[in-house]
This record gives sequence, structure tokens and C-alpha cells, in this order.
Amino acid sequence: MSNSIGEKFQITSFGTSHGPAVGAVVDGCPANLQLTAEDIQKELDKRKPGTSSVTTPRKEDDEVFILSGIFEGKTDGTPITGVVFNKNQHSKDYSMLKNTPRPSHGDYGWMAKYGNYDYNGGGRGSGRVTIGHVIGGAIAKKLLKTQNIEIISHVTQIGDIKAEAQDFNSIKENIEKNPVRCADLKAAKQMEELILDKKQEGDSVGGIVETIAVNVPAGLGEPVFERLDGDLARILMNIGAVKGVEIGLGFDVANCTGSQINDEYKIENDAITTKTNNSGGIIGGMSNGMPIVSRIAVKPTPSISKCQNTVDLEKMENKKIEIKGRHDPCICPRVTAVAESSTAIILADHMIRSGFIHPTDLEK
Repeated sequence: MSNSIGEKFQITSFGTSHGPAVGAVVDGCPANLQLTAEDIQKELDKRKPGTSSVTTPRKEDDEVFILSGIFEGKTDGTPITGVVFNKNQHSKDYSMLKNTPRPSHGDYGWMAKYGNYDYNGGGRGSGRVTIGHVIGGAIAKKLLKTQNIEIISHVTQIGDIKAEAQDFNSIKENIEKNPVRCADLKAAKQMEELILDKKQEGDSVGGIVETIAVNVPAGLGEPVFERLDGDLARILMNIGAVKGVEIGLGFDVANCTGSQINDEYKIENDAITTKTNNSGGIIGGMSNGMPIVSRIAVKPTPSISKCQNTVDLEKMENKKIEIKGRHDPCICPRVTAVAESSTAIILADHMIRSGFIHPTDLEK
């Protein structure tokens, strides 16, 4: 089972939804980065449950404890270990799932592959393990900030409700003003109403989350394998609820001609830039200095309270199931923190690999 990602800046995630704790070990962060638990907590608070009516009612503080890797307020070059203890598990809600895999969950695949499956809250396959992504991403974002690189994720669509495009500063200003984390405040209200309607019906709804990284230098990534867009797509698709990834125009390129979407170069303020950014900041597998733009399609939460069909693996017969427990009617608002973190992990790794950040000591 693979639980790590990254080459120079590597994240190893651990823990289960209803186990004692979840967390991450971050290896390869250079020494002398100013870092505190509060830096990580700020990011974890964006994804923690129970913060609004559009998220799961499971109440967790998600307080992070740093076990290693920081000395006198700075990283010391050793592995950084962050852990969050689970405090509000309701494992009894899942006892009925021992032999009845939930529709559109990983239960059956896990049982078929490993045999021994922790069905409580999805175990290692739960969205709760993305706490490890966010711990790693918080450190990566702090590291990237030393190079003036900023990353932000926001919700651009819920169901059939689409937000109007916003610039980077408007996104930063507005996403904290609503529980959906959408920068278009009018659309955000409609999205919230749709999510609550589906919650009332015992159903769920999906959407799209966009991530933008600015001030990324040209030259990150490789031209064949280890492409920057390939690595981003990989980590974003590794978020459990994600079923599609786009970079730049994404699938819309299929409807265009080259003359319509080619990003023409120009010189502006003595810097090379492009007139448009249809490639989403990555061309030929490498960054070109423009904002890196990705979008992920997030499926509706498969844990719904409506009656569904499944099977009894022990009796080998068809069965009905009604899923109990506390679940998000829409995953998108909380996924924004995970998408930000995942993007930061890949960019930090490539910044070190490409020589923009010293691999051992930031003060060199």
C-alpha cells in the first residue's frame, strides 16, 4: 500500500478515521524555515468538520501536535511529524457495514484486495485521512511563501450552479465570507441553498473546485516523465472524492482551434509573459511563469441516507442498505483546503528539485 508522495519534499500519511489518530510525516523540508503549530492549525481549520450547516455534524477540534522536526521555532532538517487525535468517533454507526459494501465507496475493492478491512468510517479509505495532506501542505505553503508563491482554492460550481469568474485578490477576499468557500457571493448563496435542500432530502451533491498558484517561476517540471501537470494531476486524483482533473482550459481545448487558444508570448515590464493563460501556467510539462490553474470534479458524497441496493458478502445475497452516521451533503467546501495543500506539496517538491529552494538550509 502506498502512503507517500513526493521525491525531495515527501509526505507520508498515516492513521484511520476511527483509530486513535491521523497525521503525516514530512521529510525533506529544509532547515531554518520558521514554523509553528499555529501555521499548520490555520490550514487544518479550513477542512475540519462541524463548522457549518453544509458540512458533516461530526465535531472534531482537529488540533495538531508536532512531535518532531522543529527546534526553537524553526525546522531543523529532520522529519516533521504532525498528529491529530480523533476524539468524536461513533463506530457503532458502521457495525452494519461489516459485510455490506456501501455503493460508490471503496469498501468492496478494499475487501477484495486486502481481506482485512476497517469498515468503521471507511478506515484508511476515509476522507478524514486528508488531514495528512493538509499537514504536509501547510508546511509546503509556508516554504513556498519564502519565494512569494501563493496558492488558493475556491468552489466554482455546485450541481448546476456556476460562479462568475473572479480575479485572485477577489477570491482571497471573498471565500471566507460564506460556508461554501465560493468567491461569487451571489452564487454562493444559491449553492448553500442547494446543498441544504439535498441534505434535507437525505441526498448529496457534487461540484468543481479550482486552485490557482501565483508567482511560480518558469522551469518547474520535466518535459517527458515527472511533468509538472502530470504530478499535479496525480496528487489531485489521489483525493478520494475526485473523479476528474483539468489544467488550464482542460477539456474545453477539444472545442477550439490552435489559433484560438495558443498562448502568445510578449514582453511586459522586462519580463516574458503570455497574452492568455489557456495552458494554465504549464506547457510542455514545465511551468511558464503564468498562474498555475487546475480544476477538480468532486463527486457527490456517496454516504447518503436514502435506501440503496447492495449485497451481503457473507450470505451472498442481494440486500438493501440505509447508511447511518454523520456525513457531508457536499464535500467541495472542505476539499478546497485539501486541493490547496496537494498543490503546495507538488510545487514545493519541484522547487527543491529544480534548485529554486536549497534542499538542506534555507539560509544558504
